[in-house]
Amino acid sequence: MKKLLLSICVAILTVSFVFADTVTIKHFEVKGNPFAKDEIAVVATDTAHNILENVNGKFTFSVNGFEEQLRFEKGTAFYHHKLDKSSFLYVKHVNDSGTHSLLYYVYKTDDKLIPIHISWMVLLIIPVILVVLSYMFRRFIIFAIIIFCIFLYFNHHAGLGIPTFFESIFDGLKGLFK
Repeated sequence: MKKLLLSICVAILTVSFVFADTVTIKHFEVKGNPFAKDEIAVVATDTAHNILENVNGKFTFSVNGFEEQLRFEKGTAFYHHKLDKSSFLYVKHVNDSGTHSLLYYVYKTDDKLIPIHISWMVLLIIPVILVVLSYMFRRFIIFAIIIFCIFLYFNHHAGLGIPTFFESIFDGLKGLFK
């Protein structure tokens, strides 16, 4: 009886050590890679934008529709693809807690990259304002159409396609209702 009780206790203790605490990435940021020119780094953060140094290992991210296995060490992973010009980056991570995605405009200067976070609300508000203004002022219709075409051309020329545009807005709306 004592041997049976002892073996059950050892089995329970062993099982409790087998289940490790899983690390999930719920928030992340894109920053310029300080160690390589024209590359970016993905940093796992908490809600206060502090780096989560306990994030280590490989995580799957989608960058502009292409899946990448990013290797995190102390909360930072490097995306080893050079950016030739300023462009949009749509970075998405799917895990058990849901889909986490961010849209950045990465402005390239001669010596560094400057990522600027683009909110989904900005993508939604600009066309809505143009439609409302053109509806209110009939003479503004042609001017609004020209501005909207410039807006679409800039987005497309910088790498933000129509599907990514709408996906960013829909992910933002889904996050709003969670």
